[in-house]
Amino acid sequence: MQMLMRRHVHVLLVLSWLIMGFSLAFLVPAAWSLFGDQYRQAHVWLLGFGGALGAGALLWALTHRYKRELSVKDGFLLVNLVWTVLPALAAVPLMFTVPGISWTDAYFEAMSGLTATGATALAGLDLLDPSVNIWRCFLQLIGGLGIMLLAVAVLPFLGLGGMQLFKAEMPGPMKDTRLTPRIAETARGLWGVYFVLSMACLLSYRWGGMSWDDAFMHMCTTVGLGGLSSHDQSFGYWNSPTLEWLAVLFMALAGISFARYFMVWRTRSPRPLWRDTEVRAYVLVLLAAIAVVWVILLRQGQHVDAGHALRDAAFQVVSVATTTGYATTDYLLWPTFVPVLMLLLGGIVSCAGSTGGGIKMVRVLILAKVASHELVRLIHPRVINPVTLGGMTVPGA
Repeated sequence: MQMLMRRHVHVLLVLSWLIMGFSLAFLVPAAWSLFGDQYRQAHVWLLGFGGALGAGALLWALTHRYKRELSVKDGFLLVNLVWTVLPALAAVPLMFTVPGISWTDAYFEAMSGLTATGATALAGLDLLDPSVNIWRCFLQLIGGLGIMLLAVAVLPFLGLGGMQLFKAEMPGPMKDTRLTPRIAETARGLWGVYFVLSMACLLSYRWGGMSWDDAFMHMCTTVGLGGLSSHDQSFGYWNSPTLEWLAVLFMALAGISFARYFMVWRTRSPRPLWRDTEVRAYVLVLLAAIAVVWVILLRQGQHVDAGHALRDAAFQVVSVATTTGYATTDYLLWPTFVPVLMLLLGGIVSCAGSTGGGIKMVRVLILAKVASHELVRLIHPRVINPVTLGGMTVPGA
């Protein structure tokens, strides 16, 4: 056991920096509580900040002498430690701010937030202290693109490499393709795009009629594609066509790889989006699914008004397909084919490098290409027919 600890102690060093960085997140609900004159809740969040910072500092003091480059195994170990330890830290303040909550439910809620899953163990969300809802939703924002991407952006300043960590955390089979010569620059660029999209979503929701509190919380869970809400009725709380169409827009945008937006910014041209095979497939599948569900709703008499039917179809298809999980209506009452279709889309539609879940659209495209490749080989065994995607050969396919 002692030998194992010595072998991986440099992983704990990186974990210590991540814990200290994560401690800053507690200041967000603390600030909300202070501005709202909720001083008792503010004390809880400030103690959470101090506790996480102290734990990270103590771990750093014990490990700072063991600094070296991370290996591939170290990257995977660190990712698993982060997604185990940080939810535990995030769950502690919930024990003191949510009446009657158990440790299991608190940890579940924190894990759901940081992994942008969107499931919740809480009821009566409208009655919770605002800082609790802020915390739940903010966790989805920082967990959406991946806490580890932030680590990759910071590690070079600590004298540590981040490539192995990047490979361990980033989804998709094309993760070895660098957008910039330095992996840390790539990570910082992706977080920059994430921030810009988040600010655009926040201001749009505020313009659409949400309060600043609700706009911030739902920006976090829209761009993070997690779907947690501060209201039990989710987006149905407002019954606003404007807000629903804004949500459709930003959920759809967040489901596209942030690497493509980064390339659009670097090239000052939208061509990286239009030329990307995965993005084109993503948009076409979403549009086709919306059209199919819209027609079914009209034919089955679920909606009399075509505009309302289109609004419901677009919102629910995009919400479920991007694994966000917002709801404006009980779509389980729709014809059985519709929810089954939407749940199927939730497993495959989001692009690799986005904040969405599922196996990612790029893998579905590669699977189709490999199937076609194998069929050609059955007919022409000696043909040289490499599997390509977007003009690039897929390694290992």
